[in-house]
This record gives sequence, C-alpha cells and structure tokens, in this order.
Amino acid sequence: MSLIPATILTGFLGSGKTTLLKRVLSESHGQKIAVIENEFGEENIDNELLVFESQEQIIQMSNGCVCCTIREDLRTTLAELAEKRRKGEISFDRVVIETTGLADPGPVAQTFFMDDEIAESYLLDSVLTLVDAKHADGQLDTRQEARRQIGFADQIFISKSDLVGEAEVAALTHRIKHMNPRAPQSKVHFGEVPISQVFDLKGFNLNAKLEIDPEFLNADSGHDHHHGHDHDHDHGEHCDHPHHHAQDDDVKSFVFRSKKAFNPAKLEDFLGSIVQVYGPKMLRYKGVLFMKGSDRKVVFQGVHQMMGSDLGPKWAPGEEKGSKMVFIGIDLPKDVLMQGLEQCLV
Repeated sequence: MSLIPATILTGFLGSGKTTLLKRVLSESHGQKIAVIENEFGEENIDNELLVFESQEQIIQMSNGCVCCTIREDLRTTLAELAEKRRKGEISFDRVVIETTGLADPGPVAQTFFMDDEIAESYLLDSVLTLVDAKHADGQLDTRQEARRQIGFADQIFISKSDLVGEAEVAALTHRIKHMNPRAPQSKVHFGEVPISQVFDLKGFNLNAKLEIDPEFLNADSGHDHHHGHDHDHDHGEHCDHPHHHAQDDDVKSFVFRSKKAFNPAKLEDFLGSIVQVYGPKMLRYKGVLFMKGSDRKVVFQGVHQMMGSDLGPKWAPGEEKGSKMVFIGIDLPKDVLMQGLEQCLV
C-alpha cells in the first residue's frame, strides 16, 4: 500500500486553525481525511458535523472524514488509525494533525522519522503554520513557541491581514522571512485556504522539492562571493528594514554554500557531532550536497536530532556543481557551523 500523507497544522491561538480544519472537514473535496486533534474542546468541531457520538475516540464525519483525539501519544493514535485502515474498518486518504497552539511541532514531526512502524505507513508531507497578523508581533516577541512554529514551517499562512495596515503586514512577512526563508508565505482570509495549498506540498520530500522548485538551489544573485548570510533574501533583494532588526529573534536561518565537494566521511562526522550538541535547538535543516565520488546530488534534511539523506538526481552534463545548505534554529553558533562545514570540504 502506498504511504498515507500526513500534514501537521500548527499556529498560535486564534490564528484560524479551527476555521481551516472545519473547512477541510466539511468541504466536499472528495478526499477522506483523518483529523487528529491534540485538544478536543467545545469550540473545535461542531457537533452537527459529527455523525454519532461514541465511546470510541474515533468519530466518523458526515462527509466521510474521520476525527480522533490523541489520548495517549501521537504514535499510538497513528498506529491505531493505520491498523484500522488496513483492516478496512475505516477509510481515509490522508491525515491532518492539529497541534495545540502552544506546541512545538518538532516532536510531532520527529514521530514520522523515529518510529519504523509509523515510517512504514505514513509520509510526512508538510508542516503548515498559521500566523495571526494582528497579534503576531507580540506573540513572536514574547513566546518562543510561536517563533519555533515559524522555524518549522514548510508553508506559512498569514490570517487576519485585513485587520492591520499594509506596512504592518509587510514588516511581519519580512520578519518571518528572516526566521525562515524557505517557507513560502501567503495571506489568507480567516484561515480559508484552497485545499490545493494545504495538501501535497511535499515540503519534507527533498527530491520532489528539487524537481518542483529548482530555485531552491540557485545562488541568490551577487551573494556568492562569501559563504554565509544570516539573512538570505531571495534573489539578492536587499534588506531595507534596518529598524526591524531591533527585535533580534532567536530563531534565525543561515545558508552555507560552496562550489567544492564535501568529503563524505568528514561531513558525516561533523554533522553527527553538531546534532548531538545542538539538536534540540536545530529546528529544520536541509540541503543539496556535492559529494566527492558521487555523480548524483545528495539531498539531506533533519528535524532536531533526526537527520536523513537521500540520493537525488544526477548532476546534469555541464551543470555547475555545488552545495547549498539551509539551517534554521534557535541561537545556533553560525561561526562554528560555517567553519566546521568549510573543513569538511575536499
């Protein structure tokens, strides 16, 4: 059986996750979705959407979706859903996990890599983060969980942007881009998002990412003469909000690039030791690597301490070889990482 795609939905309280979920659960999009709720409160899902009340934690919805509460841990719930699906007791095409507003999506994402049983049934498609434009600045200033949610995202939806001025929205999107340059941002109205922007984003699937988005690897114009940038703006756009950096967020990203090949053994040792020391502060990291002795690109990515790599497509004839890695984390020692990576080059 093919793997069941899973989406993690995160976002601060009031950002519109419930609106988005209700839409996903009640719209006739022809997909059967299992929703796993981390908190099953009064206001989450309207009772008229539920077909019946049952003692069991898994409830069928009127449009064929399934809803269930996490009562032990996520792993158990996912395993149980996959088992029931195999036996034909319930049918669904994909899973959406809603985390509590204060949750760090990291451990949720790690579940899909750490556990063989889960990895054999599910494929983590992406982490979606909703941001409430009106309250985001205050939340990002005071709550590390909110900053982490940005750092983890594959896709960011900004809701309630109609409640604030354009300059505020521009400043917010700019601030978010510094924290996580690899997640596209889009403005949505009260969490109402076209389903096509929610599913099958392949945020975690690196090979697909390269095919869909060759820009991921392109050198940002004019930046190539030195390796790292804290603020790796797309396509050489220059940072014109100097005032903005007064609130220096602890979640930051930086990019390492090199035209030289990596020595595979050295790189593996170095990344292994970095992950041991800084793993809890490393939110997401991914890259495309030029490895000595391989005619194929190597794609790698990680969440906290879990790291994996894959063979990507072959380098095309005449294609300029090189590596590009993006690290997003909390107060990561950029110099240590940059110098360490530099020393792993052939």
